[in-house]
Amino acid sequence: MARYIPAEIEPKWQAAWQEAGIFRAERDPQRPKYYVLEMFPYPSGRLHIGHVRNYTLGDVVARYKAARGFSVLHPMGWDAFGLPAENAAIATGVHPADHTYGNIAEMKEQMAPMGWSHDWSREFATCDPEYYGQQQAMFLDFLEKGLVYRKSAMVNWDPVDMTVLANEQVIDGRGWRSGAEVERRELTQWFFRISDYAEDLLAALDGLENWPEKVRLMQANWIGKSRGIELYFQRRDGAGEIVCYSTRPDTMRGASFIAIAPDHPVARELAEKDPALADFIAECRKGGTSEEAIEKAEKLGYDTGLRVAHPLDDTRDLPVWVANFVLMDYGTGAVFGCPAHDQRDLDFARKYDLPVQNAFYLPGQPVEVENEALVPPKSEKVAYIDHFTGLEEATGEEGINAAIDWFEARGLGKGKVQYRLRDWGISRQRFWGCPIPVVHCKSCGVVPEKKENLPIELPRDVTFDQPGNPLDRHPTWRDVPCPACGKPAQRETDTMDTFVDSSWYYARFTAPRAATPTSAEDVDYWMNVDQYVGGIEHAILHLLYSRFFARAMHECGHLPAKSVEPFDALFTQGMVTHAIYMSEGEDGRPVYHYPEEVELRDGRAFLRESGNEVQVIPSAKMSKSKNNVVDPLRIVERYGADTARWFVLSDSPPERDVEWTAAGAEAAHKHLGRVWSLSERIAGMEGAGSGDEDLLRAMHKTIHDVTMAIESFGFNAAIARLYAFTNTLQKSKAGADTQRQAMRTMAQLMAPFTPHLAEEIWARQGGEGLIASAPWPEADPAMLVEDTVTLPIQINGKRRSEITVARDLSREEVEKLALADQAVERALDGQAPKKLIVVPGRIVNVVI
Repeated sequence: MARYIPAEIEPKWQAAWQEAGIFRAERDPQRPKYYVLEMFPYPSGRLHIGHVRNYTLGDVVARYKAARGFSVLHPMGWDAFGLPAENAAIATGVHPADHTYGNIAEMKEQMAPMGWSHDWSREFATCDPEYYGQQQAMFLDFLEKGLVYRKSAMVNWDPVDMTVLANEQVIDGRGWRSGAEVERRELTQWFFRISDYAEDLLAALDGLENWPEKVRLMQANWIGKSRGIELYFQRRDGAGEIVCYSTRPDTMRGASFIAIAPDHPVARELAEKDPALADFIAECRKGGTSEEAIEKAEKLGYDTGLRVAHPLDDTRDLPVWVANFVLMDYGTGAVFGCPAHDQRDLDFARKYDLPVQNAFYLPGQPVEVENEALVPPKSEKVAYIDHFTGLEEATGEEGINAAIDWFEARGLGKGKVQYRLRDWGISRQRFWGCPIPVVHCKSCGVVPEKKENLPIELPRDVTFDQPGNPLDRHPTWRDVPCPACGKPAQRETDTMDTFVDSSWYYARFTAPRAATPTSAEDVDYWMNVDQYVGGIEHAILHLLYSRFFARAMHECGHLPAKSVEPFDALFTQGMVTHAIYMSEGEDGRPVYHYPEEVELRDGRAFLRESGNEVQVIPSAKMSKSKNNVVDPLRIVERYGADTARWFVLSDSPPERDVEWTAAGAEAAHKHLGRVWSLSERIAGMEGAGSGDEDLLRAMHKTIHDVTMAIESFGFNAAIARLYAFTNTLQKSKAGADTQRQAMRTMAQLMAPFTPHLAEEIWARQGGEGLIASAPWPEADPAMLVEDTVTLPIQINGKRRSEITVARDLSREEVEKLALADQAVERALDGQAPKKLIVVPGRIVNVVI
């Protein structure tokens, strides 16, 4: 009997698939289409086991849909711009393009052994001029439509690297690479008008029925719709008013201060005459600009000395504070503080000895607030205290609506719907990104580049020996004639946020060599993406930006109306985790050990060399610094790609994390070897046997169950059914022809999961052509109907026995058989039952 040797089998079938070109996507009007896409990778140069799980999930769907007769598009490319390549250039002097394309070549070589069914003829990298040139063309289209604009905005500025940092790159108030204290600086930036689409993006979430509810909720919270009011507070110095936005105007009775953002015009005005305030504002500009960074920071304030009139009582003054927790770009950059009903305001009031006064209380509970603010859900009824609207008991929502009406009727405010979503700032002071295709002319202002001059390519002759963006100091690239008047001008040296690159790549895959961003014929056929697969970490920004981009592309004629929601179904897979093995070093610091250094015994871990026991931290996120990263190439070398694919899909539902273990991989490999041996035995069989119909019934039941499991992304359930069918086939006494038929069917059902082994079995069992081109087996409905059914017998509510009867047996005959059962006879002891209840096909209840 031949041995199962993946190293021989797998390359053979990969070559056969490539030669046949079966994964090349073609438009076919005679067949339904199916577009499956995994979120494309950043070319780090190293494939990891998380990639294996992600791309195998998509591969199962692609292979299954192809077998079901669909024309499948399953492309692959590279999200290739970004900071790591630029940092590599700074460290090594290698041009970012050379670094990136070198990594791409390495990763493609590592991906090849996995047997994924990607159409590599459509491959591109976002750093290809052919790709980002089309992105530049769309930028110009967006500009013409008014979807892009420039304005001054506060950014995180690293004074050493001389660049803007994303919020995630500010760590404890310092630049993640330089370590310099970050400044909040005002710079002119380019923005996409995503906030104009806030309501549409929010409302359309309800229609995304095949998206995880968690992702839809995360997006809804990020968009952050709230109904409130802009309230007018008159300044006591007579210099106008301060407008505050509030979502809880019903709590105005409890207002004790006004807080304005450090960048608020009033704060700037007052700082001109108050050096201490100016110093405080400068201090506030250190650290991140994100809501999260501001929320985590210590709450600090400065009493400006300015006072405003309380809208409910003109004799009361409210102090105006500059506070580091107020954002200028949300609402009006000013809020009124109500400490009794907002924890942040309460902490601030206690710190600065400001009054705390309730606007309401919960009936039957203490009125006074101590150290915890009273913040009941808006749907809960509260008892208002001397409420200005006349309300006594009402829900928060009712109180808010009444307050808005009251203030509007008196000209003290105006109701407003506000969104947390802000326009998307895309300017980056980085080299390795898509150049923004505009020119700055002293005579004409900002001038769009002519489309015939696109792409505006990044130069090759750049150096990274100085901080900042090399494009700023590259005169032959930067200095150009104005496209409008021909006078000397300068290119925009900012490049686009890399999120732009990944916000439309799905559309480009439909026609990657088109002379325009998309081809109408191809997007009409291939769009939308039927199944999108990726990590939950992209649930907000990438998916939200992609949804906006699809709408903008539709407005500019690059996508049809059906594609404003580009992803029909979304699946977010869990991570692959691995245990951490840790001991304590001589200096008391933790020492992390590679898995191969450790031997597991009875759930405990010991170092192979010394025998010392080490601590085990199970199911940890993989990290190079913790030495618990699994190298897929080593797994393939030892067990084969099919084992890696089988294990990452079989051990848990794909939406949950799966822990990689050597024992699990070994068990998966042994099972595939068992399937191989079973196939070899059956291939050599001859003659008739017994139980053919039982095996055929089991086969059709397995076809049905595996099909349903794949359709619902229950890949681990599908594999469990294949395990069970393997056992059934091993025990079967059916004839040779029936067993061969069952073995071929099992190969077809395994093909999406273990395509190499399936091809080999298919060929050895006499299957025609490639299994990758074979149609999916269909379950015969007649074979799914069982002739008999086993009915449990309950006596006084407890299961005591069971009987197997013909499925169509009459109720009277079932009663007779139940009463003749030995357990029932013993329980009755010659008496008649008080009740005998037969639920056809389900159960028999005997009441004594």
